[in-house]
Amino acid sequence: MTDATIPAISLSLNDTDKDAFSAQLGGSFRRFGFAVIADHGLDPEVINRALAATKAFFALPEDAKRRYFIAGGGGARGYTPFGTENAKGATAKDLKEFWHVGRDLSDGHPHRQWMADNLKPEEVSDWDAVHDLYAELDRLGAIILAAIARHLDLPEDFFVDTVRDGNSVLRLLHYPPQAEVPEGSVRAAAHEDINTITLLLGAEEAGLQVKDRRDGKWIDINPPAGCLVVNIGDMLQRLTNNVLPSTSHRVVNPAPERQGFSRYSTPFFLHFRPGYEIRTLENCISADNPDHYPEPITSQAYLEERLREIGLK
Repeated sequence: MTDATIPAISLSLNDTDKDAFSAQLGGSFRRFGFAVIADHGLDPEVINRALAATKAFFALPEDAKRRYFIAGGGGARGYTPFGTENAKGATAKDLKEFWHVGRDLSDGHPHRQWMADNLKPEEVSDWDAVHDLYAELDRLGAIILAAIARHLDLPEDFFVDTVRDGNSVLRLLHYPPQAEVPEGSVRAAAHEDINTITLLLGAEEAGLQVKDRRDGKWIDINPPAGCLVVNIGDMLQRLTNNVLPSTSHRVVNPAPERQGFSRYSTPFFLHFRPGYEIRTLENCISADNPDHYPEPITSQAYLEERLREIGLK
């Protein structure tokens, strides 16, 4: 382990000094690929209601949960059973199950060819809270992206069109209690996120670790209560020519005294719109940092490529 820590940055600073907030946020991303956000402004009632609905779903019998598994759907919507997903390049399956909520689109919307309708578990009351949390995180993601744009000397609204009606997904994650652990398996093996940025609630429970890019050691991420963790995804790393890095992270198995407890978290994977062309930003190319990604690729093509690599397609 490393002694490095990721300091919390108050979102309230964005209201009083946007440049200072962008500088602190960008500095944390450049150093760690991660940032911890305090005073994030998400409605605590919505968070608590969504967590209650999440716990109610995962407490259902296995056959009830599997009613919401879509074979061949790539895990895009509904339930993905325990032991399905693996990290890129890993053979052992992660010790987790999850549910995906996506964006609700109107009839005839051009993105419907890529973005399926949401499912709703009829056994769980107040499922609307999950969609309320989606909307809250989508709103907050736009604020974070505006700060990132300022940090990169781009117009503040640069990312507005890039993510308009984007394929963003809220993942309700359940890591069940552990009795026997298959050899080589952990709750989530080391990986990088595919998307643009990820906003994560539920990191207070021990287990999340980030790989320090300077020395290769692992940093425990245990933010203060009420904080949000944000990290750079591969799509934004590619767009920024590695100026903002997508950093390896994992969720390790619990200490013996916590093996009998579930772990829940709710990452919001904010995505570009499917047709957005990820082309290296010119102001992120220099003599010291030549273009590492000379061939542009659409967000949808990149997503499908990566889903195949992690066993969801």
